[in-house]
Amino acid sequence: MNEYINLTLENIEHEHICCAIGDRKHKEGVENKKEWLKRKQKEGHVFRKLNARGKIFIEYEPIETAWVPINGKNYEYIYCLWVAGSFKGKGIAKELLEYAINDSKQKSMSGICTLTSKKKKPFLGEKKFFEHYGFKVVDSIGEYELLALQFDKNETPKFRDNARKMKIDEKDFTIYYSPACPYVEYEVKELTAYAKENHIKINFIKIDSLEKAKNAPCIFNNWANFYQGEFVSNTILNANSFKKLIK
Repeated sequence: MNEYINLTLENIEHEHICCAIGDRKHKEGVENKKEWLKRKQKEGHVFRKLNARGKIFIEYEPIETAWVPINGKNYEYIYCLWVAGSFKGKGIAKELLEYAINDSKQKSMSGICTLTSKKKKPFLGEKKFFEHYGFKVVDSIGEYELLALQFDKNETPKFRDNARKMKIDEKDFTIYYSPACPYVEYEVKELTAYAKENHIKINFIKIDSLEKAKNAPCIFNNWANFYQGEFVSNTILNANSFKKLIK
């Protein structure tokens, strides 16, 4: 039987948070993510992981306080469900999702939702996997879709109007990012240094509050790339990948 751990204020200091395990360059990002988690746990944030050294976890919280530009009431929002490497194909994703669904029902929530896409995209869950459990599309922005599993007849969540734009006024390369991802701090510093050395202008806009997250100009705020005012991708960039992208 698989053993799972929910992060708490009591155990978070000595437990890893799955994503950036043992990589010293992401130490600051991990510390920032843990501090973010400590604050979010008071709002009902759940981070549940397999008791193993790997990228195997689910992360969710009430939609009202979730750092996503989505409006809703009495729903849980799944930020991430990730099962990587040799742990795939062992029913772990099933157990993690079923835990979140049952936990939501026990809390008398109206449903649970998550972000997917019509075709497989990096950093997003598999649409078919969620559909197997009864999740249905309740809103969309282009190729991106909001899936929800409803427990009652209350209104389903919807993307906020500001997120539907997927555009900004700034024409220079602009990156929105947040401490919700442990990888971003290092890459922001690397890209800042690269831009300075090569006399390139890159704007960095940190999403560091619920208000900023709810009012973000696109559906991604862990990391979102814009150029010429248009959304480009949610791929986290380092100096090399930035050079390839701008070419």
